[in-house]
Amino acid sequence: MLGRSANGIFWLFRYLERAENISRLIEAGFRMALTRDAADASDEWRSLIVTLGLRPGYEARYGLEYTGAHVFNYILRDKDNPGSVLAMTEMARTNARMVRGGITREVWESVNDGWMKLKEALARPVTETRLGDVLDLVRRQSTQVRGAMEGTMLRNEIYNFARLGSFIERADNTARILDVKYYVLLPSISYVGSSLDNVQWENVLRSVAGERAYRWLNAGRMDPRGIAEFLILDGRFPRSLAFCYSKLRSNLASLAREYGGEMHSHEILRDADCQFHQATIDAIFEQGLHEFIGTFIRNNTTLALQIQRDYRFID
Repeated sequence: MLGRSANGIFWLFRYLERAENISRLIEAGFRMALTRDAADASDEWRSLIVTLGLRPGYEARYGLEYTGAHVFNYILRDKDNPGSVLAMTEMARTNARMVRGGITREVWESVNDGWMKLKEALARPVTETRLGDVLDLVRRQSTQVRGAMEGTMLRNEIYNFARLGSFIERADNTARILDVKYYVLLPSISYVGSSLDNVQWENVLRSVAGERAYRWLNAGRMDPRGIAEFLILDGRFPRSLAFCYSKLRSNLASLAREYGGEMHSHEILRDADCQFHQATIDAIFEQGLHEFIGTFIRNNTTLALQIQRDYRFID
């Protein structure tokens, strides 16, 4: 498979996964802002911009004024924001068109249809009353493309590159949400263990669509340590770091069989896997959640770049 085509598949699914993750973050931020007074709501919106790494661009446009309408419109549709959901969706469509010969008609139509509907929905500023419908549309688009891929595509190298893109992006998103927890969301270290702290952890679960699954497994009990363990180490939850890396491992193994051998990215993945095989949540908290997640994010970025190098996406 040509590197250009592999790159197109890889980034098509990274962009779709990123757009969905962003929509979940906006919804979680909106829920929290509704429960707070004006000053605290502004902090919630600011934390969302920081989580997404958009603070310099946002403040260049709006200064230090963090209002809901400014924030979610900047993230969803602002032309000055190259990381907007609309930009992500358009780049996904561009990549899908580039590799159209390597994907099924159903996958292409799902991507194209989703882009057209989202472009229409974001043609005008989004109000609070429309926000829920727009976010639902973003998530449905991603779900439909994923369903089309699972239901129609051969389990070959194209499928493996698509899955690698999805799970690299998903792992990065979950890690960043966890990392920002103690450094942005809480206004003071004195709140740790308080009712506000518990609400924030519940919000973290909502932002990765994990609230119901966690409650099923834990009889509704909200425990920060248990939530962190669930999102890092529980291989049953499809957005946990351990689950994402189990899928990366299986898809890279499939590529090794197709290409006749392992590459350097396999070695990097094995080293990263040691975090999950040997780690306990107690050891992670003793080391420091921020330190653990920081190392994970760096390793995940290194792995993504090495996959691209190994399969000639980039020089």
